[in-house]
Amino acid sequence: MRSPISQLLRPVRGSLILAAVFQTLAAIAGLVPFVAVAEIAAELLDGGAVDRDRVWNITWVAAGALAVRFALMFAAGGITHFADNNFQLHVRRRLVDRLSRVPLGWFTDKTGGHVKKAVADDVVAMHHLVGHALNDLVGAIVTPLAALGYMLWVDWRFTLVVLIPVIVGFILYSRLMSGYGEKMEAYNAALAQVNTGSVEFVQGIAVVKTFGQAGRAHARFIDSANRFVDYFWAWAKGLLRVAAASDVALAPLTGLLVVSAAGTLFVARDWIDAVDLVPFFLVGLAIAAPVLTLGHAVSEMQVSSQAAARVAVLLESPILPLPQQPRLPDGQRVEYQGVSFSYDGVHEALSEVDLALEPGTVTALVGPSGSGKSTIAKLLCRLWDPTGGSVTLGGVDLRDIDPQELYRHVGFVFQDVQLLGMSVRENIRLGRPDATDAEVQAVAEAAQIHHRITELPDGYDSVIGITALLSGGEAQRVSIARALLADTPIVVLDEATAFADPESEAAIQDALSSLVAGRTLLVVAHRLWTVVGADQIAVIDRGRVVELGRHTGLLAEGGLYRRLWDAQEWRTRAGGGENGEFVLGPERGQVSK
Repeated sequence: MRSPISQLLRPVRGSLILAAVFQTLAAIAGLVPFVAVAEIAAELLDGGAVDRDRVWNITWVAAGALAVRFALMFAAGGITHFADNNFQLHVRRRLVDRLSRVPLGWFTDKTGGHVKKAVADDVVAMHHLVGHALNDLVGAIVTPLAALGYMLWVDWRFTLVVLIPVIVGFILYSRLMSGYGEKMEAYNAALAQVNTGSVEFVQGIAVVKTFGQAGRAHARFIDSANRFVDYFWAWAKGLLRVAAASDVALAPLTGLLVVSAAGTLFVARDWIDAVDLVPFFLVGLAIAAPVLTLGHAVSEMQVSSQAAARVAVLLESPILPLPQQPRLPDGQRVEYQGVSFSYDGVHEALSEVDLALEPGTVTALVGPSGSGKSTIAKLLCRLWDPTGGSVTLGGVDLRDIDPQELYRHVGFVFQDVQLLGMSVRENIRLGRPDATDAEVQAVAEAAQIHHRITELPDGYDSVIGITALLSGGEAQRVSIARALLADTPIVVLDEATAFADPESEAAIQDALSSLVAGRTLLVVAHRLWTVVGADQIAVIDRGRVVELGRHTGLLAEGGLYRRLWDAQEWRTRAGGGENGEFVLGPERGQVSK
């Protein structure tokens, strides 16, 4: 089975092989000048007449080899960097293509930082692998092998002596790098705990001081910092001696010392001619130096491997299947038929849900936290597909409706507002890109956000997050304007005012009144008094519809709905909402004051 890196590199594999060939030739050519110097030295120190023609020929060969080396290195580097550009483009396109086809619900489980890390950071982390690491690795392997071959040809006995510090250094360096990846992960985890502790301490300082817990919070931060220091010191302390010994063994000065000492002994015993030591002084040092380069290349490859594994996981995310032969819904009736759903494939969030939404009616979903209300609502938006049963629109399974067609029928406003980094006008137009400026302004006015938009530096052309810095309530009203412009006959509403401040809540309520009028509405209700006028109320408990009916009938049954109502009764007067709550009554979308 191929590794994630091997699979990702497949499109640029040919370019990388060509670059490796060039780098191999460049490494060999790079040794030629040193060999040339050794040969010239042998000619000059031979004691006889100097063959000037031979010296000049060797010199020209060295110069030519040097020029070839630079040309091949430039070509290899150019090939890998062009390959890296193509690689990053290819991977990012695959990621974006994959993300465009995953279920919308996938994004509720993944933060923007998670996606950004894969699409941006992890792809960049693989730059060194494609653009540099392979060339460095080839050079670090070929150069010492070529040097070793030349020295063995000169004198194999002295070569074995010269290799002693290299072998010792390589063994020590291997010990140093053993388990490096796992230890770095542990290091990053410990550092993350320190970062989390510091952020929590700074962000929560007002709260902990208010309750007199500053000392305890500070102690928790100090404790996490101490654990990090203890881990890092234990790791570093075990590496210091090995790292120092490895650096000493592989240092050029150590190689020079070994060649000098051993050379003196070999010459004194007539085991080697003095002139034959020159290649070892020049080329012998080329064996040790690449070992450090090799270590850095391996380290970078480990980082790239981890990044590639994360990208590979993202590229394997399950996609939302598209219908081979899309069908058009016949009408606006929505029906859940024996719907089951599991997020993890083990535990069921929904089980055998049966529910019908008649056109032009209001259906409210109520129940304890975690009962499955939002999951039912989001299945209608096809954020996920049911793992059992079906959700139909106009008699057609949602899985057989083209997504673009589906979202012409179904709109939604959730608690968590998502606005894109584009102009306010473009954000509102997402549902209808061909809408006129007058239509955009009309829905903004209906959503109670037009006045705030005109106060922005560039009005409707202000860019979200740059010149348009909106509060949560203001962003929610922009999303309501977007839903109004889409003008879908079915609207899914997940308590849009749940986290709004009182002033924003009143404006959002007025906006919602415009949105829901005359439409089929599925409401996830956290405040029971806001749905007392719903056409039907589905009480959800542990992923099942346990009660279904209207407000008065459900109260009379004395079941779970009655208990939920009694638990919230102290917050409102029976029969309506207070403080301008958005209440669905006989007149759709009325606001009770």
